[in-house]
Formats: sequence, structure tokens, C-alpha cells
Amino acid sequence: MSEQKARILVVEDDPKIARVLQLELEHDGYAVELASDGLRGLERALNEPDLVLLDVLLPKMDGLEVCRQVRKQTDVPIIMLTAKDAIPDRVSGLDAGASDYLTKPFSIEELLARIRVRLRERTPVNSVLSAHDLTMDRDRREVRRAERAVQLTAREFALLEFLLLHRNKVHTRDELFLGVWGSDFLGDSNLIDVYIRYLRGKIDDGFEPKLIHTVRGVGYMLRDDLPA
Repeated sequence: MSEQKARILVVEDDPKIARVLQLELEHDGYAVELASDGLRGLERALNEPDLVLLDVLLPKMDGLEVCRQVRKQTDVPIIMLTAKDAIPDRVSGLDAGASDYLTKPFSIEELLARIRVRLRERTPVNSVLSAHDLTMDRDRREVRRAERAVQLTAREFALLEFLLLHRNKVHTRDELFLGVWGSDFLGDSNLIDVYIRYLRGKIDDGFEPKLIHTVRGVGYMLRDDLPA
């Protein structure tokens, strides 16, 4: 049975932008629904999509009000898209209940990365994660490799958790930033490299097989599909 596609609602009154977003999202494997004004967007947002891309400047009802009304009834992730990049505008969007905020023009790669992060946050996961002889108890905040306790800082724990949740998949540095640090740190690639080095020193050095791998020119991945 094929995996069900995540449903994304795009609320955008500019038909050219809406069409580009639809094509890019469908190419990335999502099912897409469009709404060209705030009232229609509100109606469809309450019909349980997996994520909403919401423009701010909309006819009939602006995006901020749509976001407020949606948030009264559902916790669906909402990424606001707007040409307004002043701090008060970003604060207004987040205060209205937006999960994230992206200013136009934006790169489709960054938008897709943010979508993946928001959808992953809604995916049910087990309390205990594992790869080979590495285990993480998320409730107890404990990590062990070959039954040996591993002491991690809060940020190291969060990075390892992200890699375990999405093991055997390559992640760019931007995806790791968005998933672990949030968008405020986006672009500081050295920080990811430093923390990957810290993790390797604690969970890979002295153990086989090595779990954290570099994919040159792309990013990092945690593999548990290699023989011990």
C-alpha cells in the first residue's frame, strides 16, 4: 500500500505564485489544495489539512485574521508567507498563532525544509529510539551506546534525537538548523559542524559501526543499515 501524501493548503491570491507553489509541492510529493481569498482559505483550513501556507495580504479576510480563527479550532501547522519583513509584522504573525513565518521572496528549498520540519513535529514517535547498540530514552533523557551511559548536553541530545527520528536519511545543514535550533540560526553552518563533531566524539569514537556519516556536498545522516 502506498504511503498517503501529506495534504497542504495554499492560501494565496496571486495566481502565479499559487501555481508555482502547487507545482513545487506536488513535485515534492504533497497533495495540494488552493484557496484564493481569506474566507475560502478559512473554510478549507478547518477541513483538516496537514499544513497551511498562508499569505497575509488576502481579499475578504486578511491572513492574520484567518490564522486567529483557525487557531481557535485546530493546531494545524501554519506557515505565513508575506512580503512584510519588519519585526512587528513577524511578531504579529506569530502572536496570531502562526507556526512559522517566511518573507517573500524566499527560496523554495527553504520553504520545503520548513514544511518538512513542521510535518515531522506532528508525527507520533516512540519514547525509546535506537540504532544498532545506541539507545535513547526520551522520557528519561538517557543515552547509551553498547550499554555504556553517554552524557550529552541539551543541544547535543536534541541533535541526536533529530538524527535518530530521521535515520538513514541525509539532512542538509539548513534542515538540521530548522529542526534543532530553529530559523534564527539559519546560515551559521559552522555550528552544525561543531556539534556533529561533539556527537561523534561521544557516540562513535571507540565504537563500531560508526553511526554518523558525512555526505559530501550535502550534509549528514545517521545510519543504522550497516552491518555491525
